[in-house]
Amino acid sequence: MKRVSTLFLKIAVILIGIPILALCIFLVPKIANYTAELLPNIAYIKYLVFIYLYVTAIPFYFALYQAFQLLSYIDKNKAFSKISVRALKNIKYCANTISILYVAGMPLFYLVAEIDDAPGIIVIGLVIIFASMVIAVFAAVLQKLLKEAIDIKTENDLTV
Repeated sequence: MKRVSTLFLKIAVILIGIPILALCIFLVPKIANYTAELLPNIAYIKYLVFIYLYVTAIPFYFALYQAFQLLSYIDKNKAFSKISVRALKNIKYCANTISILYVAGMPLFYLVAEIDDAPGIIVIGLVIIFASMVIAVFAAVLQKLLKEAIDIKTENDLTV
């Protein structure tokens, strides 16, 4: 039963990564070109948007990799180990990094939304910030609980 659930979660992690990869390949160049058309007086904006969106994809994929690794640790009965805590800590750092990058990029979202008269663009940025902060808090709570469980397990192993 446990292997089936972790297999399902591994497939879910892969299925989460595929649409974002498709967005990076097909939509990011269109977004960068559209931004360059909206702001023709800022010549380098196209490359800034390219770099910004691809840089934010890096911690996302690293967090997915860490989630996949965490599921592999569960399969190998190493769920209560320091490497699982480290994987959760890396997921937390990745989520915080994504939040910080999108908070830093909000002026760009605001500029494009103001020129295009589309306030939904700002909402998209805020949703990404909120979702990554929720993931960071959730990973931090799981990390703390797992660390305490490992400490209790180690203490019990020493008393026996």
